[in-house]
Amino acid sequence: MRAVIQRVSEASVKVDNQVTGQIKQGFLILLGIESDDEETDLTWLAQKIANLRVFNDENYQMNKSLADIDGRILLISQFTLFAQTKKGNRPGFTRAARPEKAIPLYEKMQQELERITDTKVEAGIFGADMKVSLMNDGPVTIIMDTRDKDNH
Repeated sequence: MRAVIQRVSEASVKVDNQVTGQIKQGFLILLGIESDDEETDLTWLAQKIANLRVFNDENYQMNKSLADIDGRILLISQFTLFAQTKKGNRPGFTRAARPEKAIPLYEKMQQELERITDTKVEAGIFGADMKVSLMNDGPVTIIMDTRDKDNH
């Protein structure tokens, strides 16, 4: 699983010109699910995201977590995070999980983040043509990959 986490002052997603999710301060998370991902990856990643300290404290140091600032999450499925670009000019996506595997894991990630943060997680619609708007704050953008979880 790969997540691109952007610290935002606001973010929203539209499908067919209808807002399906929007937040003020918090994280916009682009989530890519790989074909060999499992629930253990999801649990690890959700914990890391919820505890990520990238919000400024009173000394302008990145010391505060989502909970510390009463922040929210907008979760967007993003299979293109597993684009393979080594050969040719057209990316391949064979590493990305097929929808029958990815959809349940995406929905479980939304539920796990809601459980951990005790807040509603806003979301896009899996597989839809989404229009995402955001105001990146900082800018702060962090990339996490569950393949790194066993590396210290």
